[in-house]
Amino acid sequence: MTKFLLALHVLAAIVAVGPVTVAASMFPPAARRALLAPDDVGAAGTVRLLHRICRVYAGLGIAVPVLGFATASVMGVMGDAWLIVSAALTVLAAIVLVVLVLPRQEVLLEGGGDRGTTVRLAMFTGVFNLLWATVTVLMIVRPGSTTGA
Repeated sequence: MTKFLLALHVLAAIVAVGPVTVAASMFPPAARRALLAPDDVGAAGTVRLLHRICRVYAGLGIAVPVLGFATASVMGVMGDAWLIVSAALTVLAAIVLVVLVLPRQEVLLEGGGDRGTTVRLAMFTGVFNLLWATVTVLMIVRPGSTTGA
């Protein structure tokens, strides 16, 4: 059961979190292009598509911690420091996405915002991506693990 849950957890992370990190990273430059060419329907369509990917896959991303906690429970590592830190960073990443990234994307989609908004959005997106990268490293290295990994 452990291997099955772990496989689902990893697949969910790849399928759900991967697209959000890529689409969110692509959004600020695409929004800048759309701001520079307000009549370019293709640029506006790209920005809308990237935002939709971020929203949809952020929702699907809820499966990652759910499966992660199920896996950790079966493995008996719920109290391990690396897991607690990973969970806290996951919550922080979700907050950054929901409170700082997605709302700024929506402002830009609605025609508000300017180049400064895209710069701040790029910064918050970078923070979101760094948090997920840190969680990924913690999941692989698992400090204090006795598995030899």
